[in-house]
Amino acid sequence: MNINFKQIEAFVWVADLQSFRRAADRLNTTQPNISTRLIKLEQALGVKLMERDAGSVRLTAKGKQMLEAARQILRAAEYFVDTAGRASQTASTIKLGVTEMIANTWLRQFLRAVKEQFPYLNIELVVDLSTNLKPQLFSRSIDIAFQNGPFVRATSGSEDLGRFPFIWVGSPELNITELDQPSKQDMQTFPILAHSREAKQYPEIEAHFGGKKGRNTNLISSSSISSCIHMAIERMGITAVPAAMVQRYLEDGQLSVIHYTWVPEPLEFLARYDASATPAVVADMARLAKDIALNYPKGGLGIE
Repeated sequence: MNINFKQIEAFVWVADLQSFRRAADRLNTTQPNISTRLIKLEQALGVKLMERDAGSVRLTAKGKQMLEAARQILRAAEYFVDTAGRASQTASTIKLGVTEMIANTWLRQFLRAVKEQFPYLNIELVVDLSTNLKPQLFSRSIDIAFQNGPFVRATSGSEDLGRFPFIWVGSPELNITELDQPSKQDMQTFPILAHSREAKQYPEIEAHFGGKKGRNTNLISSSSISSCIHMAIERMGITAVPAAMVQRYLEDGQLSVIHYTWVPEPLEFLARYDASATPAVVADMARLAKDIALNYPKGGLGIE
């Protein structure tokens, strides 16, 4: 029986991604190569593992039965390498999804730590809204996501990355930053810059200032938190953002804190992954992210 590791690997990825093309992209090869590997695997086993229809792939009953056995072979190969003490030297690619807040705070520190611990590991990075990372994670388009809740669907692997509180900020040239406790009416004097309508905090801000009928509020959405920050620096409005993202702007005086008593609920982050399907290094990455995230400064100028 002539079966090799690449054939089993191709079978698992086609089953997980439901696509020969996406499996080929993931394994850095071509779609014909993936097809050939699957055909040879089926011929060697003497069983039909999947049905191929136009635009879809479906496991047969035998394919479903053998998928977990195939996963065990991949995990055994990882254990074999780990036992030899060579796990950190194994070349592989992990797809990581993060939100913009993480990309602009502790991600660089995390990537540096990953490079030191796993020098042969390649990271493919996806920066997107948490709501967009969820379907990518469950379709296995990405291996692990650092994202904020709420989480409707649980994952078999996760690590707590902490809570990141919001603060209101604006240009120090705006008189509202000088008030001890501005009112809602004071806040509504300025355009309120908010992250995407799909972001967790947007409906909270909208509801606080009167919902969609809040005619006294000029609520402006942006697809980027960084854009909200830079627009606030340019006196185009005020904004509520994670305090960790504006530390340097507060320190150099480009922004000042607005001491408004209400802020959106903190963002609660998790590192989420499928413990049963992803390589063991993904769990190592999640634990490493936890150590870095929980020790990262969450506030600005003493604000927690």
